[in-house]
Order: sequence, then structure tokens, then C-alpha cells
Amino acid sequence: MSEQPNRWFVRIFLVLAVASLVGVAVIPWINAGFNLEVSASNSSADAKPLPTSQQAELESQIKGYELVLQREPDNQTALKGLVDSRLDLIKIKLQSNKLSSDDVAAAIPSLERLAKFNPKEIRYGVLLAQYKQYVGDREGAAQAYRTILNTKPGELLALQGLVGLLLDQKRPEAAIGLLKDTLKLAPQANKVQPDAIDVISVQLILGQVYERQSRYDEAIAVYDEAIKVAPDDFRPIFGKAIVLSQQGKLEEAKPLFTMAENLAAPQYKDQIKQEAVKAITKANTPSQAPSQAVGTDTPDATTGSNPLDGAPSPSLDQPMPSKP
Repeated sequence: MSEQPNRWFVRIFLVLAVASLVGVAVIPWINAGFNLEVSASNSSADAKPLPTSQQAELESQIKGYELVLQREPDNQTALKGLVDSRLDLIKIKLQSNKLSSDDVAAAIPSLERLAKFNPKEIRYGVLLAQYKQYVGDREGAAQAYRTILNTKPGELLALQGLVGLLLDQKRPEAAIGLLKDTLKLAPQANKVQPDAIDVISVQLILGQVYERQSRYDEAIAVYDEAIKVAPDDFRPIFGKAIVLSQQGKLEEAKPLFTMAENLAAPQYKDQIKQEAVKAITKANTPSQAPSQAVGTDTPDATTGSNPLDGAPSPSLDQPMPSKP
């Protein structure tokens, strides 16, 4: 049972490996430390204590920027400096295991204003949504994602984040509806602006949501449609192989794993191979096969940790922090 979140983590990363496929610069945002949960899991083992002076310096900078903004509320330089300093402070406290919800909450007002003043800077809106969810404001998080999607319906970071939030709220049908609506918008949106909506990536997220709901036939249908459109894209082939292996159809799944590995860029091949071994080994384990058949060995699609946590890290895409 503990394997399931990790498997979703790997598959989301592979499915949304858009940095190499469509040129979306996702990875730097995640590696910058915005994913609180992933960073926290690494910090406990690897982080070195940081000098108190660094924290004190950041707190002094924050006070300075706040004083400037009291006199000049619309000073963009001071506002961005305040946000940057608060984010740096969050990272420092995270690494020293001293981060609290209050620290994250303190960053939200300035981040909210910065996102409002800079609507084209998607990262601010995504961070705002993540931080609001971290402090328990799910409605605020959803609104932040929808604000982005209202103007850029194909923005994968916001789309993935909102899908993850809906699944976390046990609303899979709403997540499916959101993805289907996005696909319906794609033909017209892509006429106005080519590649405004990456249809294949949206289909792949939809296939994974179906998979998490054990709606395997619908998942395979989505993957098959994507394969027809993009036969050289390893991602839908890999997704279909996963679903077939979960159904116990290993003879059908094995050649698809091999095909996906052959088509994938070098940086993804090892992960595909590892996931193939896990899927096939699990399907071949007698003690797990019966529970898989009745759905008792796999956590429910809407329970447990957010299925999109940390995506696409090792890196989303697009991270969804949960409270420590």
C-alpha cells in the first residue's frame, strides 16, 4: 500500500515531462524550493543548520520592505523584495525543521498582491494557490488556480494543481469535468494561439485520473486516442502499459513498457524501466493479486496524500504541499 503514492509520483513526472517535449520551464520552479513537502522530506536527512544571522538578516529585510510599502503601497520593487525575502525565510525555517503554518500565512498577502499586479507571471499565482492550500484555505487555492485558467486554460501547472486539489477534496468527477472541458476548448484555443493547450498532456492527466478511479477502460481509451495523435510520444504508451499491468494483462503490457523506454529521452529511460519492474512484480505477487482484483490493496483514489504531491519533481509539476 505504501508504494502507491510513489508510483503516482513517478508517472505524473513522466506524463508531464513537458520541459523536454513542449518547452515549458517547469523544473526550475520546483527546484527553487517552492515544494514544501518534497523539500521537507529531504531536509531532515540532508539539511545543515543555517546560521541564525542569516535568518535575522532576512527578518530585517522584511521589516525594511514593509516600511517602504507602508509609504509606497504600489512599489513593485519593494513588493517583489518582500516576497523573495519571505520565501527565502520559509526555506531556511523548513531546512531547520522550524517552519510553521504562520510563516507560510505571513507570505500570502504580499504574494497575493504580487500575483494581482503581475497576472502574466504564472509562478506567482501557482505559489499563491499552493500556500493557501498549505494553510487550509482550499477555496482560496482553487480560486487562485481558476484565476490563471480563466485566461490561460492550457496552463499545465495550474491545471494539474487544481486537479490535485479536487482529488484531495474527494471530487473526482469535478476533476474529470475540468479536464474534459479543457479538451473541448483546445481546437478553438489552438487556432487563435498555436499550442495554447497541450492536448496530449491534458489527455494523459485525464487518463491517470480515470486510472486512480479504477475506470481502466476509459483510461485506456484516452491513452489510445493520444497514441493515435502522437505515436512517437512515449508517455501515453507508458500510461497504457501501467493500466494493463494493473489489470493483470502482463503479456500486453510488457511490449508497451519496452516501446515507451525505446521512445523516451535518456533521462526518463531508467524511471520507465524501474516502474515496469515494479508493476510486473506486483502483478506477479500471489499475495497481492486477489486484493488488487477487489480493490482492497490500493488506496482509494481520493484518500491518503495528495496524488499530485511534488509533481513534476524530481524535478510540477506543480507541487501540492500538505501540512506537516
